[in-house]
Amino acid sequence: MSSLSKSGVLDMKERLRGFFNITVTPFTADGAIDTAALAENIERELAVGVDGLLIGGTYGEFPTMTVEERATLFRLVMDQVGSRVPVMLCSAGSDVRVVRDLTVLAGELGGVPMITPPYVSEITDDQIVAFFRDMAPLSRTGALIYNAPGIGITLSAKLIERLADIPEMVAIKQGDLTPTVIDQLVGALHGRVRLFCASDLAFLGPVAAGFDGISSTNSCAFPELILDSYRAMQRGDVTTAGALHRLWFPYRQLARRFGQPQTVKAAMHARGWTGGSVRLPLRDLSAAEAAAVRDVVATMAADARSRIETVTA
Repeated sequence: MSSLSKSGVLDMKERLRGFFNITVTPFTADGAIDTAALAENIERELAVGVDGLLIGGTYGEFPTMTVEERATLFRLVMDQVGSRVPVMLCSAGSDVRVVRDLTVLAGELGGVPMITPPYVSEITDDQIVAFFRDMAPLSRTGALIYNAPGIGITLSAKLIERLADIPEMVAIKQGDLTPTVIDQLVGALHGRVRLFCASDLAFLGPVAAGFDGISSTNSCAFPELILDSYRAMQRGDVTTAGALHRLWFPYRQLARRFGQPQTVKAAMHARGWTGGSVRLPLRDLSAAEAAAVRDVVATMAADARSRIETVTA
């Protein structure tokens, strides 16, 4: 690794910590990316005080986009955000050529590429390690492992330890939140690479165990509430963090029933923000489902700040 790339990797690793908003991609009814809404949503998150952004991830619907659309999304966001906060740019894919090109672009733009193992049947652990060894050095800012059990291969803790030995690896976004796995990763990797919890529904335990940050989809709709819960955990105030987390349980019930990211987009609409539509094969919520979301939002989001102040007083 050259001195220039080594400097970029170390700088990115230092910056990767805290609360990252998983920014949904707002699509218009005819399927185009709503760039104005995207810019507005990003500025809202930055104004609330998030520590970083994650763009074009699974809840950003990257599998439904062309390579050109993903590259355009990267450029739009990085032009807007600049160096204000670190940005994870999802370069995942099953075609190595796509992953390579997007990984290079992410690093050139100043973001950090987020890579999953390729979705290939019967791939071996050694082949996965070789894949990451090929991809990680392509980015001048290093690379981030995304362990996403819901969309592909579940990386074991032992395999993640091997991947963390790659010099350019700066962080892991961990979707397998089994307590024994969390314990293994914190015990073996804390301080070597940044550890991010991939779920805002279950971040209290991993953060308490020693994770460096979380990524949150639902903060697109409830940024104040979820961020304050995370900040309470950072302060060591577990009681407040848990109380704040419980405030949005009714919404989590709906999200489990209706699916993501369509539910969070509906909640954004209920707050007067533009979440946009989802792309096929996903479907926007039905009228009845959207009404249920609006009812929940009316009871817990419209006065989110006052309810937070009541809990934290």
